[in-house]
Formats: sequence, structure tokens, C-alpha cells
Amino acid sequence: MPRPLIDLLWRDHADAPVGGRRGPRARYSTGDVVERAIALADESGLAAVTVRALAQSLELTAMSVYTHVNSRDDLLVLMADRVHAVMPMTPFGRAAWRTRVRRVADDNLALYREHAWLLDVDDPRTALGPGTIAKYDRELHAFDGTALDDVDRDAALTFVLDWVRSAARRIVGRAPADDFEATWLESEASLAGYVGDDFALARRVGRAAGEAMGGPYDAERAWTFGLDRIVTGLGDLDRSD
Repeated sequence: MPRPLIDLLWRDHADAPVGGRRGPRARYSTGDVVERAIALADESGLAAVTVRALAQSLELTAMSVYTHVNSRDDLLVLMADRVHAVMPMTPFGRAAWRTRVRRVADDNLALYREHAWLLDVDDPRTALGPGTIAKYDRELHAFDGTALDDVDRDAALTFVLDWVRSAARRIVGRAPADDFEATWLESEASLAGYVGDDFALARRVGRAAGEAMGGPYDAERAWTFGLDRIVTGLGDLDRSD
């Protein structure tokens, strides 16, 4: 009988129910299977993580993998919770809440850089896992010292993390600047002829921004600008303001 996902997520907890069948000890633990799946995703992307590919990587049968996880969807939840559990977190120390929020944002961007596939895992059941809950609890403390009640504290954190996720999609998946620079040099003269004197503001701003960034979009620059605006916009959360 398949183990409920909640029991798989909390399998290492002292109160977790004991599962498994009688017989020889399995070659791999559920944790081993999850770790191998994470390695496959890091190397080749989420599409490469199938039960069949995972079984081949472990030199197991697909049915043996299913003794550890109920489905690929459950496996993705276990993978996400695991990387949440072990992600590096910058200590808050005695920093003010604005600095703590920046550290939360930077830590989550680093997580997406390390595990880009995580951007494609959007299963609300991840919230049930111990790694995700510990991450959530720690990040909520970024807003200590503000006037937020519990509901708004959750909303503020969600606002920050949603923005980080959106920005990370552009940063993690961006093409190298050199790739577009060659295209721009080839297209600049023709584009100017097509546009002519139309869209004067777009031409002026686009030229200035393009010269500054070396392309039509600089994800890192947008990150810095956006995070500054996020922190400034949340400024009324400080009781001392």
C-alpha cells in the first residue's frame, strides 16, 4: 500500500510511522532516491527526471523506485522540500529588517541558481514538508520588529518570494550578453531605418539603456533596481518610520 506523501516528507521524524516490507534491506533509502533525482535535475533539467530514468541511474527497476515514491509528482515535492531543507541561509544576526529581507531575497535567488529546475515545481503540497516549513519559519523572522500582524507577515513574505521567483526566471534562463551583442550589431542600422522618427521616446531610452547594459535587458541590473524598490515600498512596516 502506498505511503501517504505527508509520511514520506516526514519519514525521518521520530513520530513517523514505520513502513516497508519484510525481507532484505533495500539498496537505497528514500532519501538516496530523492538525492539522485535532484542530481539528475541539476544536470539535465526537470524533464530528465522520470521514474524510468531514475531507475536506470540507480540500476533499479521502475517498480523498485515506486516502493520509495508513489508518483513523479510526489517525487518533485520531495525534491523541492529537500533542497529547501539544506539551502544555505545567510545569518540575520542583529541586522535590521530591511537587511534581513534583502538576505532572504538573495538566498532564494542563489537557491534558484543552484537548482534552476525548482522554478518549474509549483505544487502547493510542498508546504507540508519539514524543510519548507523550517525555511518558512526562518524567513518570517525577517519581518521581526515591524507592525505586521500574522496574516500580513505571511503576505509580505509571499510578495517578496513571488518577486524573487519571477526575477529568477529571467536571471537563471537568460542568454549570454555576447549572444545578443552580435545580433544587435548586425541589426542596429536596419532597425533604425524601419523605426525612423516613430517611437522617439522608445528610441532615446532604448539607446541609453542599451549602451549602459550592452543589450535590451540586464537581468542583474533589474534585480538590483527591483529589490531596492521592494524594500523601499515595504518601508512603512517599520514601527520607527
